[in-house]
Amino acid sequence: MSKEHSGVLRAWESTMRKTQAAKKRANNIFGITSMANVTNNDLEDDTDKGVSISGEAYFAEKILPNGDYYTGQWYDNFPDGQGKYLWTDGCMYLGEWHKGKTMGKGRFSWPSGASYEGEFKTGYMDGTGTYIGSNGDNYKGKWVMNMKHGHGILNYSNGDCYDGEWRRGLQEGHGKYQWQNKNYYIGEWKNGVIFGKGIFVWSNGNTYDGYWEDGMPKGNGTYQWPDGSFYVGNWSKDPDEQNGTYYPSESSLAANLEWDPTTVYNELAGCKICVGERVSIMPSQKRLATWYSSKGGDKPRRMSVDGRVSVGVERPLDKMSLWENDGNSNGLRQVRRDLDCELLGIPHNDANPKFNLGLPLKAPKLEKRQGETISKGHRNYELMLNLQLGIRHSVGRPAPATSFDLKASAFDPKDKIWTRFPREGSKYTPPHQSYEFKWKDYCPIVFRTLRKLFKVDPADYMISICGDNALRELSSPGKSGSFFYLTDDDRYMIKTMKKSEVKMFLRMLSAYYNHVRSFENTLVIKYYGLHCVKLPGTTQKKVRFIIMGNLLRSDYTIHRRFDLKGSSLGRITEKNEFETDNTTILKDLDLNFIFKLQKAWYQEFCWQIEKDCEFLVQERTMDYSLLVGLHFREISTNGELIPCQRRNSENESTDHISRPNADQLLLDPKRWASVKLGSNMPARVERTIRKPELELQLVGEQTGECYEVIMFFGIIDILQDYDITKKLEHAYKSIHYDPTSISAVDPKQYSKRFRDFIFKVFAEDT
Repeated sequence: MSKEHSGVLRAWESTMRKTQAAKKRANNIFGITSMANVTNNDLEDDTDKGVSISGEAYFAEKILPNGDYYTGQWYDNFPDGQGKYLWTDGCMYLGEWHKGKTMGKGRFSWPSGASYEGEFKTGYMDGTGTYIGSNGDNYKGKWVMNMKHGHGILNYSNGDCYDGEWRRGLQEGHGKYQWQNKNYYIGEWKNGVIFGKGIFVWSNGNTYDGYWEDGMPKGNGTYQWPDGSFYVGNWSKDPDEQNGTYYPSESSLAANLEWDPTTVYNELAGCKICVGERVSIMPSQKRLATWYSSKGGDKPRRMSVDGRVSVGVERPLDKMSLWENDGNSNGLRQVRRDLDCELLGIPHNDANPKFNLGLPLKAPKLEKRQGETISKGHRNYELMLNLQLGIRHSVGRPAPATSFDLKASAFDPKDKIWTRFPREGSKYTPPHQSYEFKWKDYCPIVFRTLRKLFKVDPADYMISICGDNALRELSSPGKSGSFFYLTDDDRYMIKTMKKSEVKMFLRMLSAYYNHVRSFENTLVIKYYGLHCVKLPGTTQKKVRFIIMGNLLRSDYTIHRRFDLKGSSLGRITEKNEFETDNTTILKDLDLNFIFKLQKAWYQEFCWQIEKDCEFLVQERTMDYSLLVGLHFREISTNGELIPCQRRNSENESTDHISRPNADQLLLDPKRWASVKLGSNMPARVERTIRKPELELQLVGEQTGECYEVIMFFGIIDILQDYDITKKLEHAYKSIHYDPTSISAVDPKQYSKRFRDFIFKVFAEDT
C-alpha cells in the first residue's frame, strides 16, 4: 500500500472520529477491495497522478464532504463500475454501480449485522437476492423495488418457514407456511394472510380443507380426523352463520354429534403468521454525497498526507453552468429574461419550460387547501345540513347482513327509499334547524355492499361526511355544470348530478358492481352512495348527488395534477406556466412527462387498463379520463425539481420534502399494503419537450431527464352516455375541426384513442 494510499485512509478515519456514528468501526471494517477490470498498474497510476483520460472511467478514492468514503471506479461525477461506498452510519455497499446508483450485482450491509446480497436496479433491491436479518431471518428469492415480489423462501428466526409467492412484500398467491410446531398450511394467500382455498394440517393429523378469509375458515369446508371422521358444512366465526354435519367413521366408538366447530377457531388463534424483521433503512434511501465541478468533468485531485483537500466545494457560479447552452453568457441572459417574463406574467415559448429544455422545472406554488368552507351564511349551507342529516340516517339505519352475492332486485332503479325530514323530527328522523326536506336513497343495499366491498368502516364514513367539520365547495363548477364538494379530511368527494347521469349510472350499476368485485385493482373510480334531496317550495327542486373516493387524497403533497383523455381540442389549461399552483388541473397539451413504471407494475397497469376499457365500452360510456397526481420526491430550496442525476449533489438541499421522508412508506411491511396500483406508487417520470411549431403535439420528445415521484391515478367521469346530444356535438365539431381531436366520439373509438394515448405516456422503466 502506497504512502498516499495510507494517508487517504488515515484522513477518512480522522473524519469518522468526528461523527456521531460508527466511531468504533472505522479502523476495522473498511479495507481496500480490488476492483474488477482494473489492473494494479491502473490503480497505482490513477491514484498517484490523480488524472484520467477525458470521457473515460478511472479509479478514485474520495473522502466526501459529509465523511462518507468511496473507493472504486468513477465516471462523470458518479460511481460507475465496481466500487465500495461506506456511509458514516455504518452502512456499506460493495458491487456494481451505474451513474451513481447501485445497479447490477452487489452486497449491502447494515450496522445491525443484516445484509442483502443479490441484484440491484436503480438503487433498489430488485431481482434475485438473499436477505439475512440481524435476528436470523433468511429470505432467498425475487425482489421488486425493495419488496419481496415473486417466488421466495423465508426462514424465520423463530423456526417458521414460508415457501411460495410474494406480492409487494407480503405473501400473496399460492404458498406453504410451516410453523415450528409442525402445523402447516398449503393454499392461497392475500395481503399476507390466509385467504381463499387451502388445506391446514395439524401435527396430530387433523386437517381442514376448504375456504378461508382473513386467516380463518369462512365458507364451505371439511374438517377431518385421522380415524376418518369428518365435519362438513358452512364455516364462520359468527355462530349464527355456522351450518354443518358431523359424520363419524366406522372405527369410531361413538358419534361426536355435539362437536363444536368453534374449537378450530380457538386452535388457529395461536397460529400466528410471523411478520419478520423490519428493515431499518432501504438501500434506495442512502444518499450519495457527490459533487459537481464547474469544468464539466470531475477529476481526482492530489491529496496531501492528512487528506485535507477541497473536495465537494461548489463555487457560487457552478450552478449557472446548468443553464448555459454554450460557452458564453447567453444562458445567464436567458435566465434573466425568463425571470423578467415570470414577474410580468408574459407567457411565451422561450420562457416556458414546456418548450425550452434550458429552463429547469419548478414546483408549483402551494395552495393551503382546496375549496371554500361552507359555513353559516353560505348559499349552500342549508343544503349541506340536509345532505349530512340524510347520510347519517342512511348509513346508521339498521339493516340485515348481506353477502356479496346480491339479487337482481337490488339493482332495480325502482328500489329507492324516500324519507321525510320535518324540522321537529319524527319517529325515524331527529329534529334539526334546517328547513323541511325529503331524502331519497337509490339502491341502498347495493351501495351498502359496495362500501363493505371497498372496506369502508360505516362509523368512519359518517364522521368524514357528517362530522363537526364542514364540507368545502370547490371554487367553480365543472364543465358539465356540476358542483363538487370535499370532506374536511379529503377522503370523499361529493358531486351534484344531472337526471340523465343518474339514469345512466342506475342502468350500469349491476355491471359496475360486478366489475369492481371481479377486479380488486380496477382503476375505475369508487362510488359509495347515490342520493337525492327534494327542496321545499313550489318548484320542488331536486338536487341529486353521488359520493365517490378522492383519488388524490394523500399524506404527500400533490405537486402536479393531470386530466388526460387523449384528445387535443380544447385540452389545454388557460392559465400560463407562472399562474398555476398545485391544485391546477392540467390537461393533455400541458403534459410534459412520460410516466415510467417498474416492470411488474407496468404489466399490471396495461392489463388493468384493457379490462377497465372493455367494461366502459360495454356500457357505452365515453368522455372519461385518467386523473394523475404526482408528488416529486426531491425539491431544492429555490423550488426547482431535482432530476435523478442531480439529486446526489451535496449542495442540493431539500425544502419541505425529501426522499428519505417519502421512502418511509416502504420501511414498515405493514404499510406496504397501501402501495397498490394507482396509489402511493414509487415511480419515475421523464421530462418531454414540445417544439413551438408543434404546440398541439400530444406527446413531446423524451429528453432523458428523469425525476423520482410518488404516483396516484385512476379513471374518472365514467357516467357520460354517448347520447343524441354527444352525437350532435361530434357532428357539429367535425365540420370545423379534425374529428380525431374531438372529445365526443363513439365509445369504441373513444376507448381505442384513450388506450393508445395512455400507452404512449406510460412506459416500462428499463
